[in-house]
Amino acid sequence: MSWFESLILGLVQGLTEFLPVSSSAHLRLTAAFSGWKDPGAAFTAITQIGTEAAVLIYFRKDIGRIISAWTRSLTDKTLRSDPDARMGWLVIVGSIPIGVLGVTLKDQIEGPFRDLRITATMLIGMGIVLGVADRLAARDESGGKHRAPKQRKALEDLGVRDGLIYGLCQAMALIPGVSRSGATISGGLFMGYKREAAARYSFLLAIPAVLASGVFELKDATEGGHVSWGPTIFATVIAFGVGYAVIAWFMKFISTKSFMPFVYYRIVLGIVIIVLVGTGALSPHAAESAG
Repeated sequence: MSWFESLILGLVQGLTEFLPVSSSAHLRLTAAFSGWKDPGAAFTAITQIGTEAAVLIYFRKDIGRIISAWTRSLTDKTLRSDPDARMGWLVIVGSIPIGVLGVTLKDQIEGPFRDLRITATMLIGMGIVLGVADRLAARDESGGKHRAPKQRKALEDLGVRDGLIYGLCQAMALIPGVSRSGATISGGLFMGYKREAAARYSFLLAIPAVLASGVFELKDATEGGHVSWGPTIFATVIAFGVGYAVIAWFMKFISTKSFMPFVYYRIVLGIVIIVLVGTGALSPHAAESAG
């Protein structure tokens, strides 16, 4: 992998990790459209450490409170009803599905799931799901001619059942094209949560899963020696800086705006990929992963 490739891929990772458009799909597509080798699942997982570092810093106050309350609740039963302590447990519970499936489906994630036809299908399918969820949320928020606005749930209303459902939604993002934030936010909106609440829990829930995946791939890459460390670290740093700016923008955007621009983008991109693959202009299969 060249330094220029790592610069572009780092920018793509930072720009798309927190938007409901699938960062793994965009990394795969950027390489395919540019005629580069597929950066591979290991590169994606390692650069995600950079974007998750941005989450840790942006939500540092929330995370500090959650860790403190959760740790103290282990020995102090009176703190177990504290919202921050409960959130600590709910993040753990919600991380179980992706942990189990990530290990079980590792070979598929690094191989067949990276087929561009699957990526395109997931872009379109999850785009439609996000669009429906967004419209339901908008209807509740605005009400209607014969219907009063409906109060949607906040994070304080989150329980174990909803936490597990969020976790199952997040696990779907193991398939390129789904989008971690798109799947979890859609799940949250369908369960009746406010946009900001769904997005905030989505970001918090991603922390253990992404960091664990990155460390796991880091270990394998160190032992296998198949990663270009200089460019990969450079891309990770770029992803961190860009990702932080995107989080700040996105949290403000969703408080007043619809997700529909992302829905249209996903559907159009998916159709373009299907056409290019169907005409033979783009190979559906990844070239040999970049080293």
